[in-house]
Amino acid sequence: MSQRETLGWIGIFRLGLVQTALGAIVVLTTSTMNRVMVVELELAAALPGFLVAFHYAVQMLRPRWGHGADVGGRRSVWILGGMAVLAMGGIGASLATALMGEATWAGIALAVFSFFLIGVGVGAAGTNLLALLATRVEAKRRAPAATVVWLMMIAGFAVTAGFAGHFLDPYSPQRLVLVTSVTAAGAFTLTLLALWGLERRGGAPVPTAGEPRERPAFAIVLKEVWGEEHSRRFTIFVFLSMLAYSAQDLILEPFAGLRFGMTPGESTQLSGVQHGGVFVGMILAAVLATRFGQGRAEVLRLWTAGGCLASAVALYLLATGGAMTGAWPLKTNVFLLGAANGAFAVAAISSMMALAGRDGKRREGLRMGLWGAAQAIAFGLGGLLGALGVDLARQSQLSPGEAYAIVFALEATLFLFSARLALKLTRREPVDGREPVNEPEPAPILTSGPSGAAAPAAQQRS
Repeated sequence: MSQRETLGWIGIFRLGLVQTALGAIVVLTTSTMNRVMVVELELAAALPGFLVAFHYAVQMLRPRWGHGADVGGRRSVWILGGMAVLAMGGIGASLATALMGEATWAGIALAVFSFFLIGVGVGAAGTNLLALLATRVEAKRRAPAATVVWLMMIAGFAVTAGFAGHFLDPYSPQRLVLVTSVTAAGAFTLTLLALWGLERRGGAPVPTAGEPRERPAFAIVLKEVWGEEHSRRFTIFVFLSMLAYSAQDLILEPFAGLRFGMTPGESTQLSGVQHGGVFVGMILAAVLATRFGQGRAEVLRLWTAGGCLASAVALYLLATGGAMTGAWPLKTNVFLLGAANGAFAVAAISSMMALAGRDGKRREGLRMGLWGAAQAIAFGLGGLLGALGVDLARQSQLSPGEAYAIVFALEATLFLFSARLALKLTRREPVDGREPVNEPEPAPILTSGPSGAAAPAAQQRS
């Protein structure tokens, strides 16, 4: 193979712009349209829960899309194609939401197809973008590069939520379609400009003359990767931690509308407050972990567990605010929840980037796809179970605030379990019944078992 060139900071920033574009479309489909269906159209919370769960189910194909780029060459084609499909799905979802006000079942049918497109687009684009980062960024830059790109996706969430919230008031179906269409067109254009010529510098290695291109069968490679202990254990942790993380996604904006009387624009801006908290939490955790721990696996493990514990506390507080009848500092509470989520995400991103290409066998896309599929399944189940939990609680004559409080409390408990699991993930297993030997490695995450972290949305959420 010809020598691969690595991406510099400008190239990393350009890939971050793609993540920003992806997040801009996703936040409208999973937050704003969900709130409109539940509050303005007075439909069951299970409907948007099912739609979002369906788009996550489609992402079970992430390993296949990653493997396709592993053996097929350039990943930018997959990324750009995925963004095109995502943009079409986002516009279709806004049209479907508007149609539900006039013809409910026709709108639901269009929404199912649109969310299928959203799942395909997010999976194909997100998986190969992270795989491109893992293969083209030198080892010493992986953690900060991954953090920068992830923060830019969060910035896409926050900025879009703020601007969309402003232009959606006063709400009308026509405004929803217009805002979504403008956002989708802008996101695709930004992706096209960001990728233009990028992979010629840092793209897939080109075989030299006469060298055959290896095309191993997907099923065989998937079996080999699943047989790797570090890949398998990391996949399990991603699933469990993301199940805890995702259950509040579909119920936070309806909770704000029903319990605190917020308008669609105000509750959309609340989503921006949460993602702003994630932004701050990730920066703070990255700076402190690097300053005092030099990226060691032990430090990443502690940050992961600490972030899970802090998320549990924030969710317990949110449950308290829902059960109470008086005023509650909702925006502050939601900001703290986002900051806690961001803190444990930093360790996850660093771990994922390091583990993806650890054997040099060009399986980065498949591994990223495997972990992305675990996250997608967890997000689908979490969103659906959260919405169904609210519907069931409200059937028992509880007030809306009390019904949401029960679900938030259950999420917090699951975060406590995830924290306990995170504390064990980077410990070496005993050999022949003996205690493991602590070897003086500067960065054990790169050479020993799986790290205690999981990546949130993304990929969505990327």
